[in-house]
Amino acid sequence: VAVTAGDRSTLYDATLVGYNPDKDVAVLQINAADAKLSPISLGNSAAVRVGQTALAIGNPFGLDHSLTVGVVSGLGREVSSPTGRPITNVIQTDAAINPGNSGGALLDSQGRLIGMNTAILSPSGTSAGIGFAIPVDTLKQQVEAILKYGKVLRPAIGISYMQGVQARSVGVEKGVLVMTVPRESAASKAGLRGSYRVEDGQVILGDVIIAVNST
Repeated sequence: VAVTAGDRSTLYDATLVGYNPDKDVAVLQINAADAKLSPISLGNSAAVRVGQTALAIGNPFGLDHSLTVGVVSGLGREVSSPTGRPITNVIQTDAAINPGNSGGALLDSQGRLIGMNTAILSPSGTSAGIGFAIPVDTLKQQVEAILKYGKVLRPAIGISYMQGVQARSVGVEKGVLVMTVPRESAASKAGLRGSYRVEDGQVILGDVIIAVNST
């Protein structure tokens, strides 16, 4: 992996520290002296408001160091990640974002990072005035986890379950019926038991979760 500096001529080797495709985020370590690099100022995406100025930087269609200007058009949007998982609380902007802008900075009027450009909504595949950026507060969490673990750890109970009409059909009126509990999962270590069928065909129901932490 090579990273081009702002002077457009200096190249640095870089190594992949880790990534999370569920959030379309990766962290690279650039092999350069600290004095050669200037970190961007970070904003606070929780303070972003609809109507404020937004500036998108990227390489649309290979045109490097391109800057487009618009406003924050919406907050709390949802888009799909490369893995199909939803990325929530995304910033919507009408600053032109095109193929090649993904991974570029979305800045406020003071040059502070408020998001990372990630996707557009367009029938043609080019900018239609609806672009999306992952908020910087989400990026901070993702980067911190990747730097610490090399990946983002996702908490999971580790069960399959039945609820609603299906659960009521087997006599469970309230809660979630545990169906399967994989070995070595968090649920297994906590002692949860899944449902199973015995030799005569009878189904033995597993545990029923009716509350978590008394709520």
